[in-house]
Amino acid sequence: MTPAELETYLHDHIPLSRAMAVRVVAIADTSVTLGAPLAPNINHRDTVFGGSASAVAILSAWCLLHLRLTAAGRPSRVVIQRNTMDYLAPIAGDFTARSALPPDADWDRFSRLLARRGVARISVDAELDYEGAVAGRLSGDFVAFGNQRL
Repeated sequence: MTPAELETYLHDHIPLSRAMAVRVVAIADTSVTLGAPLAPNINHRDTVFGGSASAVAILSAWCLLHLRLTAAGRPSRVVIQRNTMDYLAPIAGDFTARSALPPDADWDRFSRLLARRGVARISVDAELDYEGAVAGRLSGDFVAFGNQRL
């Protein structure tokens, strides 16, 4: 899937991503980077609203799982189960969120459980970047429901 195809998919299936003007910046095997502008995500202090920052980070993590599962021939319904978000600095302009599997994530185990049980859980991290500095960190637990549970 190309960045343009993923962006279209997000805007068509997750309308909030369109309203927030989320764009797909980069796709790699191990990460997805999304970007968003300040204007549709602004708060009363002229910085990014915390809910918008969190949503872009969650979307980045969700995209990573969606793409990896699709590439592996395991289309699944992926949902977030829980997350924590640390806001480290205000974001006063355009920003990005880059997702990655944490070092202790066991993709092979996750894939085997999904194939065998039709459901599996995995953690994904995302970092928010503003002007070259980390402005926030997300740690999220996601659940994938395989084909038989779609």
